[in-house]
Amino acid sequence: MRLLDRYLLRDLLLPFGFCLGGFLIFWSAGELIGELSEFQKARMRGLDIAEYCLAQAPEKMMILLPVALLLALLYALTQHARHNEITAIRSAGVSLWRLAAPYLGVGLLLSLVLLAVNELVVPRTTLVAEEVFTRRTRGAGEAQERKLVRNLGLTNARERRIWQIGSFNLETGEMKQLLITETQRDKSLTKFRAERGIYTNGGWAFFNVQELRRAAGPDAALTPSVYTNYLFKAGFTETPDGFRSEVKIAAGLTVRKAKRADIPIGDLVDYLRLHPQLEPRDAAWIYTKLHGRLAAPWTCFVVVLIALPFGAVSGRRNVFVGVASSIFIFFAFYVLSALGLALGAAAWLPPWLAAWLPNLVFGSAAFLLITRVR
Repeated sequence: MRLLDRYLLRDLLLPFGFCLGGFLIFWSAGELIGELSEFQKARMRGLDIAEYCLAQAPEKMMILLPVALLLALLYALTQHARHNEITAIRSAGVSLWRLAAPYLGVGLLLSLVLLAVNELVVPRTTLVAEEVFTRRTRGAGEAQERKLVRNLGLTNARERRIWQIGSFNLETGEMKQLLITETQRDKSLTKFRAERGIYTNGGWAFFNVQELRRAAGPDAALTPSVYTNYLFKAGFTETPDGFRSEVKIAAGLTVRKAKRADIPIGDLVDYLRLHPQLEPRDAAWIYTKLHGRLAAPWTCFVVVLIALPFGAVSGRRNVFVGVASSIFIFFAFYVLSALGLALGAAAWLPPWLAAWLPNLVFGSAAFLLITRVR
């Protein structure tokens, strides 16, 4: 790494750390004040509240990290411009794009980190936060009941299989009182009734199973064909994660949640695999969610492009110009993001365009402004 890159990174990372830490503290303090009555109702203690805030921190990073990076970049670039360092660097034959290389590298790295955190960490920490919030007010029976989903249904249209489940344990994936209806290509039909089912060794193990078959034809009737204490089905492609996805997305389709960080990409892909033919409005909502999950982390890379033309202009300027610029840019970006997601979920814009709209608009505008920087 060149000496110039190390110098620029050093002057960026220090304010970035301060900004990120300060935003986390202020956001957490605001939530503590706003939810104090809820914490009291939940009988939470000091350590519980601290654990709850820590568990919620990864989800907050989706918003706070790009904002902190933008503010730190504008601050660092404004400081360099005030002391004519950018002019001196460019006079030495270093282009603006080469000068921005360490900043772009940081933006790319943080985008990849956010993508991983959003998919691998946030879903787990959200469940941890919910468990901490309710641990002192729920009984043992209530805690067990929260893990169960009653009367769960799943239709695998691709493989013509319908699952009807009396209870599904979200934690273990165990099913009880289930009925599976499978239609063959020749229109014959098979029904499986089982008292219990578990996923093991890449397939489903059913206990106390009764199998009924109906041959193809209008006059055919269901007749018992098998009754056994144990039946293993290796050909069923449904998995416990697929059923968990069904629970999450069915709830989202019901209430039309607007949150960006609520359903992981894997769950959305599983749902689309099992439901290849969706209603147009439901398909728009799900595909907008999917593209939104892919687009959101790249905000970090886009804010680097945004900061360059605003912060790298030569001349002496007050440092608060960078602060004011970051506030305006942040507000405009997230208003456009919320608007795009709403239009995509309502099927008024193509899902990919709705999700990527703020990145495309601000990235293109920033690129155009960078080419005009002298």
